[in-house]
Amino acid sequence: QVQLVESGGSSVQAGGSLRLVCAASGDIYSSSMCMAWFRQAPGKEREGVATFYRGTEDTAYADSVEGRFTISQVQNMVYLQMDNLRPEDTAMYYCAARLGGGGSFCRPGRSHSDFIYWGQGTQVTVSS
Repeated sequence: QVQLVESGGSSVQAGGSLRLVCAASGDIYSSSMCMAWFRQAPGKEREGVATFYRGTEDTAYADSVEGRFTISQVQNMVYLQMDNLRPEDTAMYYCAARLGGGGSFCRPGRSHSDFIYWGQGTQVTVSS
């Protein structure tokens, strides 16, 4: 079992930065653990933003955030550093995890239904 708790969401102006934090507990140290950040804006599908594969420490990003967002993991904490925020980044952000599937599985393009464990979400609002 894995438990995930997000924090760090806030309201910021365009161009600003935020760091989201996901505190993970349980069986998170397996080399086959895939950690991810998803987001969901009102009326839209939940989409993958960034992934971190523990076995190789590989990271991957959605095209919409490439170069602006950085995912990292330190012990049981998973971070999402978000820079140069845009109004279209406004959404509820979720931390997610899945055990198994290999490094090729651990990509932002995966469906949210592929991930087993979820946090409750943290709201990010970017004003223009």
